[in-house]
Amino acid sequence: MKTRVGIGYDSHRFTEGDGVVLAGVKIPGDVRLTGHSDGDAVAHAVTDAILGGAGVGDIGEMFPDSDEGNAGRDSMEMLRLAVKRVKEAGWAAVQLDVTVIAEKPNLVRHRDKMRAKLAAALGTEMSAVMVKGKTNEKMGWIGKGRGLAVMAVATLEPV
Repeated sequence: MKTRVGIGYDSHRFTEGDGVVLAGVKIPGDVRLTGHSDGDAVAHAVTDAILGGAGVGDIGEMFPDSDEGNAGRDSMEMLRLAVKRVKEAGWAAVQLDVTVIAEKPNLVRHRDKMRAKLAAALGTEMSAVMVKGKTNEKMGWIGKGRGLAVMAVATLEPV
């Protein structure tokens, strides 16, 4: 049986706001993520991971920021459309591991909700999805609290 692995990465700066959206979950706070869509860096990294693993493009090709129809767009909807493209190519994401690198927000209280939303979007069990938070130990632009970054690794198998 064939197995493929895809890796996704995304980063966004903070700006003033009322909370950060990650994996479709709004985490209250005094900042939000900048971006052409809703700025959900977790959804963006996961989208790239599954598209790359299936060999069917990337988020920028599928949802270009030059298209005003993508302005403010729900990134979890974008992920669901990417899942559909991946499935049409004969693949399914069966496991997902996500790391959010940020000084804030703290993800612990929101992690299970994030995992559940990602699992639902991928059509897999919550036990196959993990979301972890790590700090950047006060180093660099992330460590100074100017934004966050996300890494995602997806395992895909034929459908």
